[in-house]
Amino acid sequence: MKKYTLGLYEKSMPGQLTWKEKLQSAKQAGFDYVEISIDETDEKLARLEWTGEERYELKKAIQETGIPIYTMCLSGHRKYPLGSRDEAVRTRGLEIMEKAVGLAADLGIRIIQLAGYDVYYEEGAEDTRALFEENLKKACDMAAQKGVMMGFETMETPFMDTVEKAMHYVNKMDSPYLGVYPDIGNLTNASLIYGKSVNDDIATGRGHIVATHLKETIPGHYREIPFGTGHTDYVKHLKLLKELGIRMFVGEFWYIGSPEWEKDLKFANDFLREKIEQVY
Repeated sequence: MKKYTLGLYEKSMPGQLTWKEKLQSAKQAGFDYVEISIDETDEKLARLEWTGEERYELKKAIQETGIPIYTMCLSGHRKYPLGSRDEAVRTRGLEIMEKAVGLAADLGIRIIQLAGYDVYYEEGAEDTRALFEENLKKACDMAAQKGVMMGFETMETPFMDTVEKAMHYVNKMDSPYLGVYPDIGNLTNASLIYGKSVNDDIATGRGHIVATHLKETIPGHYREIPFGTGHTDYVKHLKLLKELGIRMFVGEFWYIGSPEWEKDLKFANDFLREKIEQVY
C-alpha cells in the first residue's frame, strides 16, 4: 500500500491538450492523479454542463491511462461568490456548487476544494459574511446528498488566509462533509502577516484537514514561483501533516508557455516526492 498519493494540478499543463493527453502526461511525470480545475472562465464552467456521453469519455480516459481525477479545484466562486449582495450572483454560485457536486459524484472525485472567499470582486462586510454562511449550509447539504467531501483552500485574502479562519466556518457548519484543504505556500505568506507559525496554524485544523496543496511562494507573491526558489518549508510542515493523518497532496503550479513543460512536470514530481519521502 502506498504511504501517500501525489496529484498534479491540471493548470500545470497546456490547456489545448485532450484529457487523455493530460492524464498520460501526469502519469509519465510520475504523479498518482490529477486535480481538475473548475475556475471562473466560461470554458471551465461549461464542464459542469457536460453530457453523460462527455462524462463517459473522460471516465474512459481515466480507465485507459490508470490515472484518476480524485480532487477538484472549484474556484468558479470567485466570480459567483456565495456571499455576494447580488441575489442573481448568489443563485448562480449555488447552481455551480450543486453541479460541481454532481460532476464529482459522476467522475469519482473525492474532494472539492472550495475557494475561501465570501466575495472577491466586492468589498466584504458583515452582510456578505452572513450570506456566505447561509449559502455554505446549503452547499454542505448538497455534498451530503452525494457523499462528496469539501475542503476550504486557504487563500491570499484576509477573509480566509489561515486554517484557523477556515475552521471558524467548519465548526459553525458542523458537517462531516466540510473540512480544510490548506495551501502551505499561502500559509507561509500568512505567517509573515500574522506572526503565527505555519505549523501552529495547521494544528488548529486537527481532525478536519482533508488534503494539502504543496506550492512555492515568496513574501507577497502567491503564484508562478518555481519549486525550490521560494520560502515554503515543506519537510517541516509535512512532519506535522503526517502526524495529523494527511495522505493526499497536490503539487500546484502553472503552465506559463514553456516549451519544456513536460520536463517541468517531471521536476515538480521529483522535487515534491523527495520532500515527502523524507517524512512518509
